[in-house]
Amino acid sequence: MRSVAWAAGAAFLVDQISKYAVVHGMQLWRVGEIKMLPPLLTFRYGENRGINFGLLGDAPDLARWVLIAVAVVICAGVLFWVRRTPMNRWAHISAGLLVGGALANVLDRLYYGYVLDFLNMSCCGIANPYVFNIADIFIFAGAIGLVVFVKEPARAGEKGQ
Repeated sequence: MRSVAWAAGAAFLVDQISKYAVVHGMQLWRVGEIKMLPPLLTFRYGENRGINFGLLGDAPDLARWVLIAVAVVICAGVLFWVRRTPMNRWAHISAGLLVGGALANVLDRLYYGYVLDFLNMSCCGIANPYVFNIADIFIFAGAIGLVVFVKEPARAGEKGQ
C-alpha cells in the first residue's frame, strides 16, 4: 500500500504544480494560448465544468458536487479493492496514479468550481479542439495499468501462473 500512497501523492503534486506554473505562473488564464511546440503541443486555457470533453458542462452547480462525490467514491472503491486484492507493485503504482489524478481534479472542483485544463495536442493535420491536464494523463495511465498489471486469480480446477 505504500506504493499506492507514494504514486497518488506524486501524481497529485505534479498535477497541481503544473497547473499553478502554467495557468498562474505563465498567466495562461490571461493570454488564453501559448504555442509551445506547434502544432504538437499548445497550452490553451480551459475550464472544464463537466466530465471528459466538457460533457455536462452546462449542467447546474449541483452536477459539480455530484462529480466530486462520484470521484471520491471511485477513489475509495479503488483503494478498498487494492487493499483486499493481492497485486504487484506496478498495479499498486497504477492505482495510486488513478487516485492521485482523480483527487487533484476534485481539488480543482472544490477550489475553482471547475477543473483547470491547459494541454492541447494536435498532429498530422488534425486540429484537436479539446484540452486536458496532467491529472487526466495520470487517471488514464492508472486505469490502463490496472487492466494490464492486475492478474485474475486462477479458478478452482485451473492451473495458475
